[in-house]
Amino acid sequence: MTVSKETEAEILRLHYVEKWRKNTIAAQLKVHHSTVERVLSGNGVPAEQLRVRGSIADPYIGFIKATLKEYPKLNATRLY
Repeated sequence: MTVSKETEAEILRLHYVEKWRKNTIAAQLKVHHSTVERVLSGNGVPAEQLRVRGSIADPYIGFIKATLKEYPKLNATRLY
């Protein structure tokens, strides 16, 4: 799907000026989030900026994997 120049300009404005995320822009303009992503990446926005933020558990992934490797039958409550 191609978007008009006006919509493309509005996507870029909302991203750069208002600092909105791609899903917020998509909901506001009633376009698919992949359309917003395509417009932003086509205009020089790095892929790192388009990623969704990480999980709250990300800092503990190494510990979780090591513990589960040592104790594979450990349930989630005990791990927590």
